[in-house]
Amino acid sequence: MSQATKRPPGRGLSSRSDDVFRTVIIGLSLVIALIFILSIYQLATVSWPTLSTFGLDFYTGRTWDPVNDVYGAFSMIIGTLVTSLIALAISVPLAIASALFIAEYSPKWLAGPVGYLIELLAAVPSVVYGLWALVVIAPKLAEWQLTYFTDPAKLETYSACQELWLQGTSSFQCFFVPSAADGRGLALATLILTVMILPYTASVARDVINLVPRDQREAMYALGATKWEVISKAVLPYARAGIMGGVLLALGRALGETLAVAMVIGDSQAPLTSLWQNFSTMASVIANQFGDAQQELHRSSVLALGLTLFFMSVIVNVLARIVIKRLTPEGIK
Repeated sequence: MSQATKRPPGRGLSSRSDDVFRTVIIGLSLVIALIFILSIYQLATVSWPTLSTFGLDFYTGRTWDPVNDVYGAFSMIIGTLVTSLIALAISVPLAIASALFIAEYSPKWLAGPVGYLIELLAAVPSVVYGLWALVVIAPKLAEWQLTYFTDPAKLETYSACQELWLQGTSSFQCFFVPSAADGRGLALATLILTVMILPYTASVARDVINLVPRDQREAMYALGATKWEVISKAVLPYARAGIMGGVLLALGRALGETLAVAMVIGDSQAPLTSLWQNFSTMASVIANQFGDAQQELHRSSVLALGLTLFFMSVIVNVLARIVIKRLTPEGIK
């Protein structure tokens, strides 16, 4: 064999190693896809009795009555969306502000501890948040609600709103009027969700802001830009794709949060008439009723909520990919 046709030393072993590595990676990828497909299949199978019995009425119905085997998930879907979106609307400005402070304004000796504390919020177990809400926040909200009911003028407003609530309707003003005095309910669940999802957006936003090239900042400063102009015109436009990814990650976290919300929201399937009323989300109903669901249709309905929540999470992830792709600057795609 001539020198030109000789195989370099170790080439055969390296080629075999590449083939093995490629096979392993493809196999693991197929396992993930298989788990995804099996999850959909299993949830759809156990949910079929409910879906075949009620059809679209399961998603549009407002009655959830295990005693009479009537199940409508509309209230839980609304509860899931309302708590998640309100929590997102409150947490995102706070998260971006904290990320900008850590990345742009804070001295180095302070940025590390503050960033660590924000990330630590994500490591706190859900049950701890739930207990903190019940023991600390709920009594404070209950005290405020009691003072609301002792004010004659506000009590008159409450009486007028109560008439609407008894009819299953409400108004814009009545939506913000306390409907109970125990501190628990939709507002407390939203507050807890806000605290729980804040570190996700804040951590991602801080990391992508730190990745903005220093040359962009220096170029803006060289043109005489102020600190705010640098942030608004050079930093945030470059980091917007990553920040939006963190926002959608937080949304997915809020949609699926179970234990903390189940502990504080009150588990009621009544029509949504007030921000302060006891209510429920899909995840809280699954947590509270799955263990007690003995009848086939009841258990199937609870698992149908799980299937719906599963697809909502998939949709959020698909939207995240689309949004990030559209917002990513051309030069870094």
